[in-house]
Amino acid sequence: MKYSQARQGRIFVIRLEDGDIIHEEIERLARMEKIPAAAVIILGGADRNSRLIVGPENGRAPAIVPMETILENVSEIAGTGTIFPDEGGDPILHMHIACGRENATVTGCVRNGVKVWQVMEAVLFEIIESTGVRLHDPATGFKLLNP
Repeated sequence: MKYSQARQGRIFVIRLEDGDIIHEEIERLARMEKIPAAAVIILGGADRNSRLIVGPENGRAPAIVPMETILENVSEIAGTGTIFPDEGGDPILHMHIACGRENATVTGCVRNGVKVWQVMEAVLFEIIESTGVRLHDPATGFKLLNP
């Protein structure tokens, strides 16, 4: 385990609107408001054709090949995530959401493009005095949090 200590800063209450792409809008807000790091909770509706990363094809293979699923219809969602800057200082949202419709649920990462259906609500809790940064890990290809 690796960790560091930080403090809570500002709190932002956000309404994403029909057609917005979750990660693009949250990262845009972080750039506009100069938010260095944050925790985010979100709920609302995801539109059909939204794209989720739903795991690696083989979790222990030498090369990680992500799997993607596309939502066939509108789904209710709830999710949580974090924002930390990459090596260049750009805010990167890492968020997973659970998407449900009737009696089926799929959970995954929003990175490939989850589109808002009508409305989503989010609360962003700014983290200040954080040393956290997302660094490229050559072994996985991920930008891993280095606290």
